[in-house]
Amino acid sequence: MSRTSRRDERLTELAALMEKQGVMRLRDAAAQLGVSEMTIRRDMAQRDLNGGDLTRSDSDVLKGLNCLGGYIFSAQDNNGHSDYSLDHESDCHAGAKAQACAEAAAMIEEHDTIFIDCGTTTPHLARLVPENKSVTVVCYSLNVAEILSSREDVRLIVLGGLFHRSAASFSGEEGIETLKKIIINKAFISAGGVHDEHGVTCSHFHEIPVKQMAIARAMDSYLVVDGSKFGKVRSAPFAQIMQFRRIFSH
Repeated sequence: MSRTSRRDERLTELAALMEKQGVMRLRDAAAQLGVSEMTIRRDMAQRDLNGGDLTRSDSDVLKGLNCLGGYIFSAQDNNGHSDYSLDHESDCHAGAKAQACAEAAAMIEEHDTIFIDCGTTTPHLARLVPENKSVTVVCYSLNVAEILSSREDVRLIVLGGLFHRSAASFSGEEGIETLKKIIINKAFISAGGVHDEHGVTCSHFHEIPVKQMAIARAMDSYLVVDGSKFGKVRSAPFAQIMQFRRIFSH
């Protein structure tokens, strides 16, 4: 069997897996296919969806896949086809979001390095970062960065990469690598759903690697959500409730 045929065979198997899973850890996909993670990365980089032995349906699935931060996920949410609207969410439960963030902001101490997640809740927190306490803020969303960019008393680290307009946030391997080098005192994480059985979820798969790396690098992680998020489940799972030291909610 030629190298191209073997690659097409693996990609066909990967397409079948992703149709069932929606999102997978790269290492899990590699284990199921019996190859290395590097092989899958190379297959996806070299795929020629106009040729080979791939069926039209397999090609359609593979066209929509991205590999980022150790995950393989569908890129359809990058095109705005998700259950999340930034403009709509900004207007929903604004008072409850502000109250939750006011309580969360009280946890920020002098010389803290904090992570502020993306979304429509966390800008309220960004506005409440204490003044003159030499706080370092790590973020990956445009709305949070814009609020803090004029603060001379805040050291701001923005994780860049591909901009996702639907979420006003960035994604990229460079951002994940930057996070790996930072010890975070407190991570303030937002979510679209908080469910006892299905855990903590959001609407955009590209956010999963960033959220999970921030939680992994943080000494303490806090979930900041308005009360409407409880009992809801979104498409992209990223954590269990027990991973958070405390939930701030109203």
